[in-house]
Amino acid sequence: MFGPSSPLIENYLRKAGFWHVATVGRGWKLDPKIISALIERWRLETHTFHLPCGECTLTLKDMQLQLGLPVDGSALTRSVQSVDWGAICYDLLSVILDNIYGDRIELGWLRDTFLEQGNDSTEVERMRYARAYILEMNGGYLMPDLSQNLVHLRWLLKLIDFRAADELSWGSAVLAILYLEMC
Repeated sequence: MFGPSSPLIENYLRKAGFWHVATVGRGWKLDPKIISALIERWRLETHTFHLPCGECTLTLKDMQLQLGLPVDGSALTRSVQSVDWGAICYDLLSVILDNIYGDRIELGWLRDTFLEQGNDSTEVERMRYARAYILEMNGGYLMPDLSQNLVHLRWLLKLIDFRAADELSWGSAVLAILYLEMC
């Protein structure tokens, strides 16, 4: 995964509100030096970047315009009741996991398990692949965990119904986690 999304799952990514963010930056590489320079210019007191041309901050509008993530709708929260993550993964991804770390799974496992779908794949297989693809985007660069190789399974619960997922404010969750990590 982590490359361009398959055209076979485009309609699911569109339904869930992740099509634009899946296509942003195709062929681009993140430059760690630029990211480091931005982090050095971040001011915790004002939640702004201090640049030679003035101050700059990231807003919900940026999440919507630049990433294409929905910002209106119900808020995504961190709290999840105790659930059987193995059963959830089996229901939504059709895989029985033996490598769940509390409530997270490895990004590498997602990449290795969910390979690109072929034209002969069923609708159910495409839906599972789309869920895994979105889960990997969330854990990989939208809302990374401090470990940098695990993704929280709570995001999978939001992908049961792709149309309902589009009604959630993914942009505000991404922005909140970005601010949390920057502070």
